[in-house]
Amino acid sequence: MKTKSLKESETVELKRSTSEMKEAIIAIVAILNKHQKGELYFGVNNDGTVVGQVIGESTIRDISKAISDHIEPKIYPKINKLSLERKTCIHIEFSGHDILYYAYGQVYMRVGDENKRLSAKEIENIILKKHKEKLRWDTAICEKATLSDISSTKVESFVKKAGLTYDSLENALKKLQLYQDKKLLNTALMLFGKKPQSFFPNAKLRCAVFGTTDTAYPIDMKDFEGDIFYLIEKAEDYILQNIHIGMKVEGLRRIDIPEIDKEAFREAIINAFCHRDYYEYDSVNIAVFKDRVEIRSPGLLYGALTIEKIRTGMVSERRNELIAELFHRVHLIEKWGRGIRLILSKEPTTEFKEVGTHFIVVFHRKEKGTTPRVTPQVTPQVVLTELETKIINEIVKNKKISRSQLAEQLGISQDTIKEYIEKLKKKKMIRRRGRTSSGYWEILQS
Repeated sequence: MKTKSLKESETVELKRSTSEMKEAIIAIVAILNKHQKGELYFGVNNDGTVVGQVIGESTIRDISKAISDHIEPKIYPKINKLSLERKTCIHIEFSGHDILYYAYGQVYMRVGDENKRLSAKEIENIILKKHKEKLRWDTAICEKATLSDISSTKVESFVKKAGLTYDSLENALKKLQLYQDKKLLNTALMLFGKKPQSFFPNAKLRCAVFGTTDTAYPIDMKDFEGDIFYLIEKAEDYILQNIHIGMKVEGLRRIDIPEIDKEAFREAIINAFCHRDYYEYDSVNIAVFKDRVEIRSPGLLYGALTIEKIRTGMVSERRNELIAELFHRVHLIEKWGRGIRLILSKEPTTEFKEVGTHFIVVFHRKEKGTTPRVTPQVTPQVVLTELETKIINEIVKNKKISRSQLAEQLGISQDTIKEYIEKLKKKKMIRRRGRTSSGYWEILQS
């Protein structure tokens, strides 16, 4: 005869007798790992038929010992005799929250009424998820740091940008959830530290320019150290200094047109510092090649994110929730995962890669002489060096400026000014009108 109230499920296991003790222990562990509590009956078939269980003097003690010997961490179940359909059975109630539980050295998870043995990777993912908060770098305490290591100027500036009131350094840090029980969090040092590199050697940005499409011929290499906001600005400046810049002039206003959209690569830089793995010793790296610019961030995509998911959907899983929240307060990032969409809207050919332990954003450079992807009103691109751009800027400010004045303003020799003036004339960017004393410069690109 069957008992309708007994049916195997994700939290109930039925065993014919204690001869199935090993399977019973595996079931207990699988249920604990999924639901943290459950029930098991000895003396009932898995179809619900009550058959009864022979109970001797040591039966319950033997069950308790088997559970104690073969389940880790230890649990302390309730084991009782009961009568079902006038037949004696054994009922076990168990619970525990010390996930993961092991049976005979293996981990199992309840799936329906079956017990699935987990792989090493599945076990790792569960452990990481369980300890997610404990393992987060951004909310960990920086034990050696004190308030004297924090720049009050940096904090006050940030607080005002965030629309908050600044009264004292300590109160401001508490408002930002960066100071707990008189202890500073890692994020406080990385964002507002006077010298974050004193605590974190990876508070660093590495930049390089290469002469070809690989790293065989480095032309320039620079390292920067400091807080995240400083490093973001340095990364942006470095890219702008080492890619081609087109321009147009509207009235007396000069507008730069980088060959790679500035909003796009700035977003990628911000994302790199926001979502990188700070447990990794490596730094964020900027690599400028002949055909592309790469922004490399330590740490692969977080959680269940994939390249496909970030390209096709507005999804976001954040490795550093606290850093992301603070970036959002000053409008550096959006809360809804719009960063990738912004990048692709500005630079549709952008590639995203995971190589080794790094996430890489690749921006393809425009070929020399092509028109940058800008609005139709913009004139074709003219490639200018950094010095040529500075000269144009000075001429826009003062069309009557002399070569000697240019040399003085820019801190270079008159011979160099003369050389670059000739280059700008050849590029048909400028020409001289009138005599030397009363003449002026005319900007030809408009």
